[in-house]
Amino acid sequence: MKKSKVLFLIPFLICCFSNGVFAQDKWDLRRCVEYALANNLTVQQTSIQAEVAEVNGKQTRWAQYPTADFSTNTGLQWGRSIDPTTNQFTSNQLLFQGYNFSAGVTVFNWHRIRNNIIATDLGTDAAKMDVEKTKNDIALNVATYYLQVLLARQQINIASVQMQQTMEQLQVARKRVIAGAAPELDALTLEGQYATDSSNYITAMANADQNMLQLKQVLNIDAGKLFDIASPPVEQIPIEPILQLQPEAVFLIAMKNQPAQKANELRLKSLEIAVKANKAAMYPTISLGGSLGTNFSSANRKVTDVSLLGYTPNGDLVRLSGAEYPVYSPNVQISQSKKTFGERWDGWGTQINNNFRQSLGFSISVPINSGGIARFNYQRSKLDLKGGQVTKALIDQTLKNDIYKAYYSATAALEKFNAAKLTLEINRKSYDFAKKRFDLGLLNSFDLITSKNNMNRAEYDLTAAQFDYVFKMKVLEFYKGQGIKL
Repeated sequence: MKKSKVLFLIPFLICCFSNGVFAQDKWDLRRCVEYALANNLTVQQTSIQAEVAEVNGKQTRWAQYPTADFSTNTGLQWGRSIDPTTNQFTSNQLLFQGYNFSAGVTVFNWHRIRNNIIATDLGTDAAKMDVEKTKNDIALNVATYYLQVLLARQQINIASVQMQQTMEQLQVARKRVIAGAAPELDALTLEGQYATDSSNYITAMANADQNMLQLKQVLNIDAGKLFDIASPPVEQIPIEPILQLQPEAVFLIAMKNQPAQKANELRLKSLEIAVKANKAAMYPTISLGGSLGTNFSSANRKVTDVSLLGYTPNGDLVRLSGAEYPVYSPNVQISQSKKTFGERWDGWGTQINNNFRQSLGFSISVPINSGGIARFNYQRSKLDLKGGQVTKALIDQTLKNDIYKAYYSATAALEKFNAAKLTLEINRKSYDFAKKRFDLGLLNSFDLITSKNNMNRAEYDLTAAQFDYVFKMKVLEFYKGQGIKL
């Protein structure tokens, strides 16, 4: 009797647990997909890569503009050095300052810069398509786990009904045992079946929790956060007729609409332009450049007085009228004093103005031999293009195979679903007949449980086949560019 009370408590405890779990704000598939696209880490990572590609594109475009640099320097120099303003050796301490502005622009380089810009822009567009592809993949993953949760909950409902049916049969069996109309074995057999049904129910609950955890993971929702989804009846999920999803037609549409195909097409065009850019690197480049500059310097002492002390012969002779005369040089005494820091800047404006200089010219750079860099880069770019063509063909082939596989899987799933409906119908009639015989005492509990288990398996198979068919049809609709809708 105590064991029976425990059995009667099981559905009550499970019902309380279920109400506690599912009494939350319910998200539909659209809300789940929108949240995943905004918060999924893989989407964020791909978006960052697209932003990096866009920055690289901006940097490449800047190469077509002139370069410009400004520099200035100020300092002291002493010891034997060259005065920057007189270009003469001096051993005096100098205060110097200089300014320089230079600019240059590439006049012509066989459109290498322009082709680099085009190739980079195409690569940026391809990176943006990668983001869209990632979003599509995430949306498909969300739909997959969403349907798995719905399937698990449907199996929970089936297990709950099975438990209820077994409990009703157990109650009838116990009354018959008490009345002496049936052996105790019938009741014990049904008690064992009820325990099995309870275990199946708990397993279904665990599967639902596991699928919900996977859905949270793809949504980037904390595993401990309360979260629930809406459970629309699977019969109400709209499905496009299979005849409108013929694989060849779907493939032609997917080739135009799928982001992965668009990204590959853009990358292939980028590689084609890159070949032209690398070929241009083997030809001369014409550049124009110019500069402006000036400078200032100051001796470390100032002249305070100049005195003539006399003349002294310097060793040279001058011949006049047949006679030679020595040459004398003045002997001058120069008095100097050390300049203050402020006095060192005397004449700054005059020197800056007098020393102002300009230059303008052009250059031609001819790549004769630089380790074969340009030539080998050109050869590599051509191989990259061939590799890109093979990659595109391979991905297109994979897409076509996936679509045909999805179509055949959907067709098989539809046939399996129809067969499962027929199987359930037959097993349900068989169980109803067996139950009537059991109620009349014409059938033992073992045969009743066998018939019931056949019906239970048919119900599980039908539910699984129905969700499998819906999912495979949604995959075909996804390839057709209709998105994921429930």
